[in-house]
Amino acid sequence: MTDVPVLETKGLGIQFGGLKAVNDFTISVGHGELVGLIGPNGAGKTTVFNLLTGVYQPTEGTYYLEGQKMNGKRTHQVVDAGIARTFQNIRLFKKMSVLENVKIAFQKSAKYKMGSAILRTPAFWKEEEEIDKKARELLKLFKLEEQVDDMAENLPYGKQRKLEIARALATDMKVLLLDEPAAGMNPTETAELLESIHLIREKFNVAILLIEHDMSLVMNICERIIVLNYGEILATGLPEEVAKNPQVITAYLGSA
Repeated sequence: MTDVPVLETKGLGIQFGGLKAVNDFTISVGHGELVGLIGPNGAGKTTVFNLLTGVYQPTEGTYYLEGQKMNGKRTHQVVDAGIARTFQNIRLFKKMSVLENVKIAFQKSAKYKMGSAILRTPAFWKEEEEIDKKARELLKLFKLEEQVDDMAENLPYGKQRKLEIARALATDMKVLLLDEPAAGMNPTETAELLESIHLIREKFNVAILLIEHDMSLVMNICERIIVLNYGEILATGLPEEVAKNPQVITAYLGSA
């Protein structure tokens, strides 16, 4: 299975009325690869993420996760298959604890039946203990072990972003979509985010597709960059190639 791209799109697109928001989006992402998706505001980047996660259904083209066609699947089915995401605006269960935010994501892999949960059988408690242990271990990786009992809404912004990523990892995904993870962060928080992304790749071998406007972060961490403009791929290549591309400079980098 390793020779099959973990994520592949072929001519993917969506049309709203007479407007083609995304057109002929064709990419291939390998296992453990880190790819940047950049472009001007309104270029269609978040729309691509919405297509890949079942929020929108494509009006043309197809996309695959490890060779499995994903068209027509709902968001929860996409997550079950192995695609998870974060959002531009952090979406946590703010009135729940840090630990509960991660434990709830582990529930998708829980094996006990509803009856066991209602009756609180030994099998239920055993699996709950395992979920609790795994959630704490994951939070420790992101240096959040001392905040496990804090409400998510009380965390500093940078730690909220880490928690959101940790929760996504708890779904046991194969592809992680990060939508502007450094937005609103100060330089210290951005450096910690960079460390977290390196950790994800080293520890979990997860493929990452990253939307980001912080070009220093993109150029330093991404192995390959895809540039989107007016819903279509303008250029793709190594960071140094993209940075020197005249079309990219005109459309995006030159105005940044």
